[in-house]
Amino acid sequence: MSPFSRSAAALALCATLAMSAAAAAQGGDAALVEADTVTVEPLAQTQPVVGRLVSTDNSTVAARVEGPVQAVHVEVGDRVEQGMRLAELDVARLRAERDLRQAEVEESIARVRAGDATLSLYRQELQRLERLRGSAAFSQARYEDALAEAERSVGERSQAEASLARARVALALTELELGYARIDAPFDGVVSRRYVDVGEYVDIGDPIVTLVSDENLEVEAAVPADLIPGLRPGTAVRVRLDNGGTFDAAVRAVVPIEDPLTRTRRVRLTADFAGHDALLADSQSAIVFVPVAEPRDVVTVHKDAVVSSPGGHIVYRIVDGQVERQPVRIGAAVGDRFEVVEGLAPGDVVVIRGNEGLRPGQAVQVGG
Repeated sequence: MSPFSRSAAALALCATLAMSAAAAAQGGDAALVEADTVTVEPLAQTQPVVGRLVSTDNSTVAARVEGPVQAVHVEVGDRVEQGMRLAELDVARLRAERDLRQAEVEESIARVRAGDATLSLYRQELQRLERLRGSAAFSQARYEDALAEAERSVGERSQAEASLARARVALALTELELGYARIDAPFDGVVSRRYVDVGEYVDIGDPIVTLVSDENLEVEAAVPADLIPGLRPGTAVRVRLDNGGTFDAAVRAVVPIEDPLTRTRRVRLTADFAGHDALLADSQSAIVFVPVAEPRDVVTVHKDAVVSSPGGHIVYRIVDGQVERQPVRIGAAVGDRFEVVEGLAPGDVVVIRGNEGLRPGQAVQVGG
């Protein structure tokens, strides 16, 4: 409603109060009533669609190495924080394998060092023979043999370096598997299911526990395809939970897959659940109020002003301190008000309390 319309409505109500007071002063038969002003409000027509809360963090934590379960530190219902220990596997075999890999690394280092020493000796021999070149003591055959041995030593050293690289990678993988034997929570959440007990043997990929977050929640609804055009990313809607709580939500995404049986598409919405006292849960029922048309401004009247009569609906409009019977045609509900299709104009003042026994032309005094 514009500031001008509000000011006009306020002036009209003040004038009515003044005239009602004057009428009351002139005669004692003025009826005491409460009044309200006909206003203009935006109407957003919506259609309720059944949806549910969906956790964005819902994961079955699986084993990444095989081995017997040594310990399980959580039970169903436990709340855990990211990085908290969930379970441990027996690491005796992995520790032995790590020691073996470490020994292979040290052996490879020794081979590289031996290769360095051998190559250094042949290079020194080559340098010595080079200094003898041109003298009677120089032997071409001996020089060529030394050169071949030096080249062979270079090849052996390269092989030793490659073996050292492989040994270090194998050691790193073993260390990684040792870390995988300690199974930690990947995010904050609640344990919804536990799959293993101490002593059981698990393979790679076997489930350990299922974690679900009750803090990172979205709303998902299967929306009829004919309503999808009104749902763009960022579109604001209202969401009501089964416990009566309502929230503001915004469309995050419309999944471009249509169910051929129901002709609906899944819509994901982000909602602000801050300050909600009730416990929220994954798959909890929710009602999403999907807009069916663009919002429009409509003339509205308070629901308590509308009286049913044999000929339809009427209201009692206050004019110059008296009431007149005014037929109206009402439309959609707008909160605690009705859309007025015909019969009233913005700024009209109508009775909302004490209108049961009024008669046309009767003087009224507005109070309350």
